[in-house]
Amino acid sequence: MTFEEYVATRGPALVRFARLLTGDRYHAEDLVQEALSKAYLRWDRMIRSEQPDAYLRRMVINASRSWWRRRTNRETPTSASTDRVAPGQMETETVERDEMWQRIARLPERQRTVLVLRYYEDLDDAAIAAILGCTAVTVRTHAMRALNTLRQHTNGAGTDAGARAGRNG
Repeated sequence: MTFEEYVATRGPALVRFARLLTGDRYHAEDLVQEALSKAYLRWDRMIRSEQPDAYLRRMVINASRSWWRRRTNRETPTSASTDRVAPGQMETETVERDEMWQRIARLPERQRTVLVLRYYEDLDDAAIAAILGCTAVTVRTHAMRALNTLRQHTNGAGTDAGARAGRNG
């Protein structure tokens, strides 16, 4: 498969993955463009590994981490959103999904990454571990902690909040 064919077929999925990691469409596009420009130079080596998806996801994750480390890219999170939903203008499900994404965005980076890879990219623990460079046990630990945090913030609702957000996103 040529680089151009790969980008045409898998590019939108990479942008979706990056958008889920960052929460920002434009930043996601920038990260994917950066990763693809670096991948282009190594494409022959990447395609021989027969896992270009895993390699590129890892590059997007690393690019995201590097972006957040730069001092000029720091944002100050607030506990309350200034956006308010007008009654009757949005469906309850949409509002709940947005609230869940706000909670997911506040999770530590590794936990958020594991949830995105598991519930949005539909990868198993072994594949996630390969992408993140850790063990499957570590992946399960991050997922468990993230889901427990989300459950606590949803007032102990008995549903699997992360899975519900993943299927509705």
